[in-house]
Amino acid sequence: MATVNIKINGTPVVAEQGTKILDAAKLAGVKIPTLCDHSDLEPWASCGICIVKVEGSPKLVRACATDIVEGQNYITHDPEIQCVRRTVLELIISNHPLECLNCARNGVCELQDLAEDFSIREVPYESGIKERPRDESTNALVFDPRKCINCGRCVNVCQQLQDVWALEFIGRGDDTLMTAAGGALIAESPCIKCGQCSAHCPVGAIYEKDETQTFMQMIASDKHVAVQMAPAVRVAIGEMFGLEPGTVTTGKIYSALRRLGVDAVFDTNFGADLTIMEEGTELVDRVTNGGLLPQITSCCPAWTDYMEKYYADMIPHFSTAKSPMMMQGAITKTYYADKKGLAPKDIMSVAIMPCTAKKYEISRDDNMQASGVNDVDLVLTTRELGRLIKSAGIDFVNLEDEKADSPIGAYAGAGTIFGVTGGVMEAAVRTAHLLVTGKEIEDVNITAVRGAENVKVGEVQLGDATLKVAVAHGMANVRDIMNEVRAAKEAGNPPPYHFIEVMACKGGCIAGGGQPYGTDDDVRARRTAGLYSDDEKSTVRCSHQNPEIVQIYKDYLGEPCSHKAHDLLHTKYQERPLYTK
Repeated sequence: MATVNIKINGTPVVAEQGTKILDAAKLAGVKIPTLCDHSDLEPWASCGICIVKVEGSPKLVRACATDIVEGQNYITHDPEIQCVRRTVLELIISNHPLECLNCARNGVCELQDLAEDFSIREVPYESGIKERPRDESTNALVFDPRKCINCGRCVNVCQQLQDVWALEFIGRGDDTLMTAAGGALIAESPCIKCGQCSAHCPVGAIYEKDETQTFMQMIASDKHVAVQMAPAVRVAIGEMFGLEPGTVTTGKIYSALRRLGVDAVFDTNFGADLTIMEEGTELVDRVTNGGLLPQITSCCPAWTDYMEKYYADMIPHFSTAKSPMMMQGAITKTYYADKKGLAPKDIMSVAIMPCTAKKYEISRDDNMQASGVNDVDLVLTTRELGRLIKSAGIDFVNLEDEKADSPIGAYAGAGTIFGVTGGVMEAAVRTAHLLVTGKEIEDVNITAVRGAENVKVGEVQLGDATLKVAVAHGMANVRDIMNEVRAAKEAGNPPPYHFIEVMACKGGCIAGGGQPYGTDDDVRARRTAGLYSDDEKSTVRCSHQNPEIVQIYKDYLGEPCSHKAHDLLHTKYQERPLYTK
């Protein structure tokens, strides 16, 4: 690609043609402040804080949306620019509630950080806060419109990255408002509760429903509190304590949970291994016995919700296997309860998840009550667990590693890679190979389904059989694959794929809506590397080799996809309307 020679504050910089001034400045080691810009999104240029000068021109241009031009020198900081930026910030703050102490983003707020950087101690403008009611209509997310700064990130994420269109701007000028589609409540919109809006919001306008106090009340009760932890949590929570993204903290999390007072510590990776046994068996049955193909994974509740709303005709293609979280919950309140001599109602089943949609999943329908009561009673995000650990005064970084409890805590490496895009596919292929050929797979590293590409298409060999697979992450990238499958069905042609994996969030669960703030592609890559490292260090890397999985089928479930397994570990789907009222 052609390169362009420019200067940033007089310092020569060579960058690719089409590079924005904002990114070129980074090459020169210069940080230009922004609020609306995010590396996941196309430039929006709404906040006006990133203005810079072009030497020889009287104009101020927005660095996030302006391409560099050969030979130009860009001035990123001088007294006039600083004055303009400060004024813009003061105007934004004058329309923003100063409620930092009880705000969900206190201490991790981009507006708060900029106010500190610019030494803003008072605002010379009259307050223009628009009083609007808080939207708590979903059990996953809270929208506080009074705190919205109209940066547009949440709208662009919802429309561009997720293709959901649950959020939009209405009005013009000073009357512009960000709202759920059509001015409805979020619960009445097409929202799939993925939480990417909250992950990208720079302030506290959208955030996860906090249930930390409910958790502490459970601890204080006479109930038996059993906690499971998702794979992606272990490579992200450390960031809240100063550790590098991707640092595997599994043993420290087990230890911290016990110090918080829980009675049993399990791992959702065990549930992931169960999922592979069920979903893999289902896939092999479809492939070998002429079942409906492609089979589509069902681990992601945001994707499930999207499918039921936008692609209800694909419901027969969905694996009936529940997500690992829900399988783990069902087994906790049946198999584990039997072993402990406890009634299901006397167990409080809690899940630590990287995902806000998991808060919705636990009550999406009656299929989530295989034990006769709620299989999972409460979901906390990674961020919520991090805050609980801090509030308890636990020195997380220096905790001794501990192990999960048995008999549903051990996991194979296959279970841990569920947290990254392509991981469910890879884990399934490792076990499907044995089910099809009767032999263990020689190389468990299925690189054909790895990578950060929006859509990965390839072939995987299972003995003499060739499995055509597709992996998509970020909801907007799913549309073309689904339409391809739909077109083949309508034309009476063979399916273009045998197996499709979908994750709603870019990168998979490692970048879920409940993970620590500040996720970008570099953070995604490091969290992903952490999960693959955890897999590679595992002594058992295939789900069917997990001794506790072998034992539960021997003692309790019988065979994968048995009648009992279906009762506990499988679900069904239904068409849902885009809008409800």
